[in-house]
Amino acid sequence: MNKKALRTIGHKLNPIVIVAGNGLSENVLIEIDRALEDHELIKIKYSVGDRDLKNELIKQTEKSTRSTLIQSIGNVGLFYRAAKEPDPKKSNLAQRY
Repeated sequence: MNKKALRTIGHKLNPIVIVAGNGLSENVLIEIDRALEDHELIKIKYSVGDRDLKNELIKQTEKSTRSTLIQSIGNVGLFYRAAKEPDPKKSNLAQRY
């Protein structure tokens, strides 16, 4: 699936995880990892204020979760990682809008 198709699907999604002042704590990373495994395509909102810090957190999220940043608009990043065993009931890719 190409990035354009993923952006189209991601357009209608709401952020599942919000990264705030504490940054990427272990619990936040666990939640992001679980969300990626369940949904494959997720939005993450970064409420950190500083643009450079937000960009650094996005890079850390990509690296720590082995996911791919599809798009970043404002304070929201759209991330994709193929699930090992996708659940059609939970996956955002299986549910065509």
